[in-house]
Amino acid sequence: MDVCSIDMREICDLYYKRLFHVAFCITRDHHLAEDVVQETFLKAYQKIHTIQDKEKMGSWLSAITTRTAIDFIRKEKKTTERLAVGTDLENTKITMSQNVEQEVELNFMQEQIQDAVNSLSPDQKRMFLLKISHGLKEKEIADLLMLNQNTVKTKLYRIRKYLKAMILEKGFA
Repeated sequence: MDVCSIDMREICDLYYKRLFHVAFCITRDHHLAEDVVQETFLKAYQKIHTIQDKEKMGSWLSAITTRTAIDFIRKEKKTTERLAVGTDLENTKITMSQNVEQEVELNFMQEQIQDAVNSLSPDQKRMFLLKISHGLKEKEIADLLMLNQNTVKTKLYRIRKYLKAMILEKGFA
């Protein structure tokens, strides 16, 4: 049976639950996961002609879902950060009047921490942010990145150790 001869409705029926589970594990939001799955099916429909082996359809769709979910989270985070900036500006006026020196020190420390995180390799940074920013468990990160769970634990331990050393070196202990 030719892959292109598969009905898109059949693909949706066969893979919806699996893709929803993948999306939900990453987004932790029911509605956002549904949006991710819908976007996945749109992308799959546009590229269905590129898949050679029908047996790999599930893996292919799962990979699209994973990347789409991460993109959705990034987009949502940027939107949330923009909204938070407005709120932060209002709160900053109050905080600044209370203790300007402490606020400047905190901002400087946050910049140093961000610099340390940015010094990580792209793979390390992705793994660290999945753990810290998105709250994923080691098992979920391992599944998402297609790694062994023990490998993820080891890498996260090394990343934390490296970041701690960087921060201590900067004098923020």
